[in-house]
Amino acid sequence: MATDDIPLDDKAKRMRDLLSSFYYPYHGSSPKAHSNYENLDSINSASFNPEHYMNLLVQKSNLEELLRKHVEMAAEIKNLDTDLQMLVYENYNKFISATDAIKWMKSNIVGMEANMEQLLDKIMSVQSRSDRVNTSLFEKREHIEKLHRTRNLLRKVQFIYDLPARLAKCIKSEAYADAVKFYIGAMPIFKAYGDSSFQDCKRASEDAIIIILKNLQGKLFSDSESIQARAEAAVLLKQLDFPVDSLQAKLLEKLEQSLGDLQLKTNEIENVLRESNDPSKQGKGFDSVPGIGHEVSVHGFAEAIRAYRVIFPDSESQLIKLAQNLVIKHFEMTEQRVKRRISSTNFLGALRAIWDDVLLMDGVLSEAALSNFSLEVAHATVKKYVASTFTYLLQDISDALLKVKVSPKEAAEEHPLQAALEASKKTVLQGSMDVLLDFRQLLDEKLGLLVKLRAFIIDWVQEGFQDFFRSLDGCFLLLSGRKNSSSQDQGFSEGALGEKVLAGLVLVLAQLSVFIEQTAIPRISEEIAASFSSGGARGHEHGHVFISGEICQLFQLGGEKLLHHYINIRTRRVSTLLRKRFTTPNWVKHKEPREVHMFVDLFLQELKAVDSEVKQILPEGLLRKHQRSDSNGSTNSSRSNALLDDKMSRSNTQKARSQLLETHLAKLFKQKIEIFTKVEYTQESVETTIVKLCLKSLQEYVRLQTFNRSGFQQIQLDIHFLRTLLKENIEAEEAIDFLLDEVIVAASERCLDPIPLEPPILDKLVQVKLSKSKEHNLVKPLDVGR
Repeated sequence: MATDDIPLDDKAKRMRDLLSSFYYPYHGSSPKAHSNYENLDSINSASFNPEHYMNLLVQKSNLEELLRKHVEMAAEIKNLDTDLQMLVYENYNKFISATDAIKWMKSNIVGMEANMEQLLDKIMSVQSRSDRVNTSLFEKREHIEKLHRTRNLLRKVQFIYDLPARLAKCIKSEAYADAVKFYIGAMPIFKAYGDSSFQDCKRASEDAIIIILKNLQGKLFSDSESIQARAEAAVLLKQLDFPVDSLQAKLLEKLEQSLGDLQLKTNEIENVLRESNDPSKQGKGFDSVPGIGHEVSVHGFAEAIRAYRVIFPDSESQLIKLAQNLVIKHFEMTEQRVKRRISSTNFLGALRAIWDDVLLMDGVLSEAALSNFSLEVAHATVKKYVASTFTYLLQDISDALLKVKVSPKEAAEEHPLQAALEASKKTVLQGSMDVLLDFRQLLDEKLGLLVKLRAFIIDWVQEGFQDFFRSLDGCFLLLSGRKNSSSQDQGFSEGALGEKVLAGLVLVLAQLSVFIEQTAIPRISEEIAASFSSGGARGHEHGHVFISGEICQLFQLGGEKLLHHYINIRTRRVSTLLRKRFTTPNWVKHKEPREVHMFVDLFLQELKAVDSEVKQILPEGLLRKHQRSDSNGSTNSSRSNALLDDKMSRSNTQKARSQLLETHLAKLFKQKIEIFTKVEYTQESVETTIVKLCLKSLQEYVRLQTFNRSGFQQIQLDIHFLRTLLKENIEAEEAIDFLLDEVIVAASERCLDPIPLEPPILDKLVQVKLSKSKEHNLVKPLDVGR
């Protein structure tokens, strides 16, 4: 059918309009529709004029539009015929159904009136018989009711007479609740007949009640009674019209005192603390036996609160304060355990126990809003736990570093610096990972208290790591002996470090700083980004609290300063040795040299100590060769050894001085050597830098003295011996040779008669020294610069 394309609502509306127009062709349409049909051009109006409509249609439309209008009207006529046909069919089915229903009702109603009349006769018969029975039993019923009332009265009288004995039994068995119940039940009879018929019973009962009142008061204020027993005593006293309100202050004071019995005694706290520190009992927390007792006590306290609310409806403010004090005491106890380094498992156990108590008290005293109150208190406790965790981690690292307290001899044999470095690396990295794991447990815990603090915990962890590494940098400065971090270049003020600071420890700190910058910080940053980067209280718009780039830069600069600090420590020890060497003798009256001076042995011992320390801590590396650059004039230029040897071979003072002038002229045409380069974290770089600084100090001390010929020759012999050893074990030969030459030149410049020793004599004295050193095992091959 063509109407299938019309929507259901439009089709139903159209059917209603057709039905209305079929039954009410002139009155079924609405006023609005009727007004629309008043137009003569409307084909559906009652006043439709076909001729006028056709004239307008012919005038306004062309042939194609007329044909299309014809097709549309034909389709509408067909649709209307179909709709009217279906409407007739539907109404015909309804008429048939209505006819069938009427026939069925007629067949069922026939005979119902006779049945109703029979039912009415039976009801009247039953009613008459019931009236006859009631009339015949009336007198007997009255007599039975009278006897029943008499029986009840006799029972009451018997109860009154037996009341003193009952009360005595209750007093003996301490069944005070039953005694109060019996006495309250007898009160109406005593009020009515207590002064006449039951005078003796009333007096005996009152005496018993007085005893009960005293016993209840004693129980109320007895410290040995439980909180629930005290509350029951108060309820019974109130039922006996005892002025309990006057005891409100004392009762609340007793309840407050009982708060201290909720597993908060000193000995129990110590037991729990010892258990938390005992590895065999780790993880028990509040799940141990004291925790069970605590739960029972809190339940008793909650029941007491419930009873007190019934007794004293106006004591809500005091009870709220007591409940809040309970929560505060719990958190204070937890904070005490945090100060003694509590594990994350025990800390979570403590928070669970507190939260269970909060939920229990909320059910009893919802007005206290302990959930919100505990959240405020827990905010500070959890923050202290996070801060204390970082404090203990810092203490562990410091303890690992402070174990470096051995002599250089032991260091060479047992490698304690390497062990301390590895232990410190493990403590920093593994300790940080363990700390993050503990904090991750806080975030994963579904406890309502921690869920609300999750955003704050994330910020505290990030902020804690930022402060931890800053504090660790300060700890490194303190352990290294530096009192302040303000410095320039190699950066350490004189007197900032005492001799008591172990030089090897400073080197360990420098290498540990490199490890933290290159390994620990990136690893920790990845873990923080994975688990502690979303949902912080600061929000994403404020960025992260932990800034790894800033920490890396801090330890990069700190490591460089510590490395320079180590070099300065070792150089300062040699400088002290050189100062004693050159300030003690009278160089103008020095005797002819016969052997290498003892200070050379001490200097070599210092270099061996440095070699032992750097081999334990620093990696090997390729020493950067010193580069030469052209120079048209430099005061730091070198001279050839041939020229120096030729000068030393001259035998009179005038020729030596003439050669000295030639040497200064030769400086203008020699190549420039880069003496001091950037210090790197390698064995060769650190040892070579220390040697250079020591030789430079030696040159400066030589310039401060005035030598005779023998003194000059002694300096020449000592330098020749050093050159022999250092050339065998060093690769930066050019720079070392240059500095050794500068020492000889400075000595010759400060000499009154600079006549050098002949090379054969120098070689002979050096060989004698070497043979003696080997016999006494004083001089060992150095690995400086290797």
